[in-house]
Amino acid sequence: MNLYTPLELLIVFVSVVVFSMLLKFFISKIRRSGGRKSKTIDRKNVKRRKRPTKVKKETPVNQPSKKQTPKKDSVTSSSVKAINSDAVTDIRFDSLGLQEILLEGVKDAGFEFCTPIQAKSLPALLLGRDVAGQAQTGTGKTAAYLLATMNTILLGDERVERASGGFAPRGIILAPTRELAIQIHQDALTLGGHSGLSLGLIYGGVDYDKQRKILEGGVDIIIGTPGRIIDFFKQEVFTLDKIQALVLDEADRMFDLGFIKDIRFLLRRMPQPEKRLNMLYSATLSHRVNELGYEYMNTPELVEVLALAPTADKVTQLLYHVSSDEKIRLLIGLFRQHEPKRAIVFANTKRVVALVVSYLNSNGYRARALSGDVEQSKRQRLIGDFKSGTVSIVVATDVAARGLHIPDVSHVFNFDLPHNCEDYVHRIGRTARAGESGEAISFACEEYVFSLESIESYVENKIPVEPVTENLLPKVTKPPYDETRASSDRRKPRRRSSGA
Repeated sequence: MNLYTPLELLIVFVSVVVFSMLLKFFISKIRRSGGRKSKTIDRKNVKRRKRPTKVKKETPVNQPSKKQTPKKDSVTSSSVKAINSDAVTDIRFDSLGLQEILLEGVKDAGFEFCTPIQAKSLPALLLGRDVAGQAQTGTGKTAAYLLATMNTILLGDERVERASGGFAPRGIILAPTRELAIQIHQDALTLGGHSGLSLGLIYGGVDYDKQRKILEGGVDIIIGTPGRIIDFFKQEVFTLDKIQALVLDEADRMFDLGFIKDIRFLLRRMPQPEKRLNMLYSATLSHRVNELGYEYMNTPELVEVLALAPTADKVTQLLYHVSSDEKIRLLIGLFRQHEPKRAIVFANTKRVVALVVSYLNSNGYRARALSGDVEQSKRQRLIGDFKSGTVSIVVATDVAARGLHIPDVSHVFNFDLPHNCEDYVHRIGRTARAGESGEAISFACEEYVFSLESIESYVENKIPVEPVTENLLPKVTKPPYDETRASSDRRKPRRRSSGA
């Protein structure tokens, strides 16, 4: 009689358990998603909450348009009904009770009527109630929280002199990227130009000593990124115990970039939530963003601004299915055909950015690279040259997809489809601004085509496909140095030597 040993029985038992667990996991995954699912989108949450993440129309702040009367929704202590972000309301800034010196700044900015996010959030904020807003760049949220912050400080406690000199900040605005912080600071200079409030722009990569001196002299409002702010705080350059207003902008991006521990560090050193005005804005109010809000805010009111369409109506979207080896030729062929006035080309890696720039420059197009490893001073100079028209083509990673307001961008090229569906919308939102039209052209190669299904599901539309014809694949001049392996060998593992 053959009997199994205890060890053999244990191995069989463990194998059966592992197999059943794997089988259950895959079955539940197939049932839940019905196919491949993007890592960055919780579709169950989207269906349950009536598309809270579909705030995608990149309309500039207070763009002149046909006025529409807003829906008369009742404001509760916990929620405000979602509204359409495509309209300018009939609510005037001078009817909200803002300080006169702030209204002067509003006039300087050319604003008269509120956008929906401003019309819904400002009345609550001016009454001292916290707000958690779901809104994208271009909906007017920056002006909303800047005016609320400045109004709160002007009506609050006066400056408190420090023993070491200067005075403690009374407001702080945290942004995930340097570019967004710079843009917020520029808007603050305009809106607060008559307020007498001093601003401190604090971010890494440049002007360390200069920023330190600004903080030592005292500022009313700090605008910046978490890392450099924490650096100065730990050196006791400033304190946070007098903060009266706090803003977390693009909170979802804070999580993506790994800043959440830094944010919590700063929040724990400020006065209690009920002793300050708290504002949080995010493209998606995910569970982790909501958790942060309700942990460090005082029963915030929820304001959701939903667009009728995830992407701007005046953006013409096109898609080309092309192999990785032909993407460079297709890009140059499209440049010759479309002759873009001002274009941004997006790639997923810094290596590919360098590759595309070198090929464009070798074929008669002046292009510059914008990625995370470019020095901050050079990056700002490049952005300035691009805005002024000195540079007409920028090849960038997603560092340029948020927080930048570049006028007259006629074309956006997705050389690589992004991994993140929201990044696709942010990318193509760089064109068709200020009422203009624009084109967004994407390449679907064998390496990134897997993102296409989730992108089309997210924007709720099939992207029109154009054929790749021979005239779109011209002969191109190679760069003086060989970078051709950068695209073909991106994902190939290195061969290990078999020798000793």
